[in-house]
Amino acid sequence: MAKQRMPKKKCCVDKPRCGRCPLRALAEGTLPPGYTVKKRRLVKLAKA
Repeated sequence: MAKQRMPKKKCCVDKPRCGRCPLRALAEGTLPPGYTVKKRRLVKLAKA
């Protein structure tokens, strides 16, 4: 089994979406813990 790579920092808006797209990872639920996507960019969640 291959090791999962980190999503890109910014979505390149290609159609179809590339394999490391943060939007695709968000939709599939494969984003690393502590990260989200805002305005097509991968951002770290603030600690509450």
